[in-house]
Amino acid sequence: MKHSALAIPEATQLVFGRAPQPVECGFGLTIGGGQVYPEVNFTLPAITISGDNWSKVVAHYEEMAKNILKRATSLHVPGIVLEFELLPAMTETPGWGAEITALLRRHLREAHEEHGLKSALRVTPTDIRAQGKPLELRSGPAWEQLRRSFELCIDAGADIISIESVGGKEVHDPGLMYGDVRCIAFALGVLAPRDMAWLWGEITRMCDGSRKAVPGGDTACGFANTAMQLAHQKMLPEVLAAVVRAMSAVRSLVAFEHGAVGPSKDCAYEGPVIKAITGCPISMEGKSAACAHFSPIGNIAAAMCDLWSNESVQNVRLLSGNAPEVFTEMLAYDCRLMNTASASGGALTLRQWLVDSDKHLSPQAMVLSPQATIEIAKAIVGADSHYHATVSAGLAAAGLLRECVDAGTLNLNKKEKGWLSRIERELHSLPGNEAELLAEMKETHAGAFNPACYGLP
Repeated sequence: MKHSALAIPEATQLVFGRAPQPVECGFGLTIGGGQVYPEVNFTLPAITISGDNWSKVVAHYEEMAKNILKRATSLHVPGIVLEFELLPAMTETPGWGAEITALLRRHLREAHEEHGLKSALRVTPTDIRAQGKPLELRSGPAWEQLRRSFELCIDAGADIISIESVGGKEVHDPGLMYGDVRCIAFALGVLAPRDMAWLWGEITRMCDGSRKAVPGGDTACGFANTAMQLAHQKMLPEVLAAVVRAMSAVRSLVAFEHGAVGPSKDCAYEGPVIKAITGCPISMEGKSAACAHFSPIGNIAAAMCDLWSNESVQNVRLLSGNAPEVFTEMLAYDCRLMNTASASGGALTLRQWLVDSDKHLSPQAMVLSPQATIEIAKAIVGADSHYHATVSAGLAAAGLLRECVDAGTLNLNKKEKGWLSRIERELHSLPGNEAELLAEMKETHAGAFNPACYGLP
């Protein structure tokens, strides 16, 4: 653990558009310096990605870039971030991802030269390391392809580098399905931080060798967002998804302990905790991400954002225009409202409305309020290891939910209340050190994970 205090110690200081450690990148863009900017995330419609079809793939990205930037300049957007999330085939063939990176960078440069549009390009290769069996994370063909993808995309003009890493997911997924808190704590507090430390050491070194790329951040998408979607489908309790969200912040924080500077990934809903601890800017998504997934946190997610994203939308035709252009407009108006509130001295008022509209209706929203964020962040920095921080974050979130239930500000049905009690008991029953939990997991879950992938004996 490298952070022992909060960069933002008070909830009143945790607000959209302002970060103590703003990031300068791309074409004159400063993120976290006082304004919220749209981060537009876009992808292909249903299409085969192959050498024979590659010209059609490139044409889609040309069209999306042109339409997004046309809309942005028409609406006088003061700045914008484009996120290019590589599809697996584009990471497995690193040259393909680099070609699209260069294409998008060219469009941003032209928009800056012609219209003065401030901008940056985030590039997110796919973590393809978990596709093989036995699992290899630190070596092998998949890692070499991923490493080369990072290198080529940085050389091609990426301004911000991110990834949705998956270390620990092979244990976390069954932990979620069976409601096994011990498995979840082991995956998030022991395995994932080790993979994050190794991976982000590599990413930071690659970014340090470039003239312009900054290491942005990771996301617990494969962990906490999986829990959120399973809860949405009534396949696991919502209180478990809320506690997992808090616990997942520790593994995402490790990126910042190893050189990441932000902005964090848009699908990292644990971002507010990261911002409170590090002071780095964050990207968030909410109601405008309904094109990609549903959530109970559509407004509250915007309360502390520095970039506001739509998650990802396919290049399909709607009545007004193609979907990426449409979502550019939606994000632009959201950001315009937040920036107007800041300029007029009403940022905290708007923030409170965003928070209050969600937090009493879902435990997942409740743990994202500014005050809850500060409490969870304090629990993390007060711990002496990633394992203890993960458990402490879970206990803090469960305690906050318990207080709200007892105060009558959060209504849970009988089943959810029972699960909350169970989660509290199981967190308290965890071993006092990770070595004991590791020994237990090796015995009870032999074959579920490969210790060598995580530098474990």
